[in-house]
Amino acid sequence: MPRSVFFLLLTFILLAIDFYVWQGLRFAIRNLSPVTQRWIGGAYWAFTLLTLLAYVGMQLLPADYFKSSTRTFVVAFIAIPYLSKLLAVLILLVDDIRRFLQWIASYFFPSAATISPETGEPTIPRSQFLATTAVVAGTGLIGTFAFGILSGAHDYRIRRVKVPLKNLPRAFHGIKIAQLSDIHSGSFFNKTAVKGGVEMLMKEKPDIAFFTGDLVNDRAKEVQDYISIFDKVKAPLGVHSILGNHDYGDYFQWPDLKAKTDNLADLQRAHKLLGWNLMLDENRAIRVDGEEIGLIGIQNWGAGNFAKYGNLAKAYQNTADYPVKILLSHDPSHWDQQVLPRYKDIDLALAGHTHGMQFGVEIGKLKWSPVQYRYKRWAGLYEQNEQFLYVNRGFGYLGYPGRVGILPEITILELVKA
Repeated sequence: MPRSVFFLLLTFILLAIDFYVWQGLRFAIRNLSPVTQRWIGGAYWAFTLLTLLAYVGMQLLPADYFKSSTRTFVVAFIAIPYLSKLLAVLILLVDDIRRFLQWIASYFFPSAATISPETGEPTIPRSQFLATTAVVAGTGLIGTFAFGILSGAHDYRIRRVKVPLKNLPRAFHGIKIAQLSDIHSGSFFNKTAVKGGVEMLMKEKPDIAFFTGDLVNDRAKEVQDYISIFDKVKAPLGVHSILGNHDYGDYFQWPDLKAKTDNLADLQRAHKLLGWNLMLDENRAIRVDGEEIGLIGIQNWGAGNFAKYGNLAKAYQNTADYPVKILLSHDPSHWDQQVLPRYKDIDLALAGHTHGMQFGVEIGKLKWSPVQYRYKRWAGLYEQNEQFLYVNRGFGYLGYPGRVGILPEITILELVKA
């Protein structure tokens, strides 16, 4: 479908949603004073006009017109109201289906309808309860997302996990691993808070640190302002990193292939500036007191339509002598698709990618997010046949500049001998 046709079609759909919700809102406030109704109606349409203008502007202006963080907020300014209106639409639709069925029934059972005193014809009034519920639910969702931006975006949490490995060399018992993932530096809007998150990590004094991909949203230049912050991530056994699906620039419209290739080269240089050891389908030994374990790092490999740049077979070569192998692989679906079926001696894999969808519930043992319907392993520690996978919930955010329920994570894993 041509982009112009898609733009017009989506604009029509958005307007249809606006008018449909307005009908429900107008019914919900019909008992208020005329002045109050006019104020509410004016506010509704003024805000709607702003979101539509923002949407049109996003379509007409060049992709790199805004800074990445500004673009994130503009997208959120458009998406959040319409997601909230869609929730209202679903509730109003239930009411309209009820009215439609009751209208049909009224032809066979006249008592099912209310007779209008003006026309004498059957009429099926809209439910005040459902109309009010739609308005409250939609408004509440906007409030929830706003709270997630103000409070959740940088509410970093340290999650401590012990991983028992049966072949762990004695020298590695109790070793402390720090994991960061999904920084998405192009989305940040609070540099001070980001710095605070890095300081939280460093107070843990990790022995080794891993970064499991997505340093940027698309473009290497997004990380420039944060080099001086993330280069503070240090560990005696080094900081080792891999690439995530966003690091390749696959979701950005480049003027030509050379620009995209140069961007990836710039991103790899950024890892060097950070002092991180970027692993591109390779392995290396981690040595402590004369003993060693193997670290394997691959490029992004994801199930479905996600990029499959990684070559685990290549990275795995010459690792047979390592008593324990740790794999850095950005997408957790890789564990199920390739690791479990073919590589029975990879003891621990570390991933990210899902962000826990930045939305969900985690209370005690209750853990839910819509992302679980797409990813079998989406947050926390998983074990199968004495092989472990840990999925980090992400340090940053993408698309929606906030988090609700699923908070940004700094992982501290302690390896212990099983």
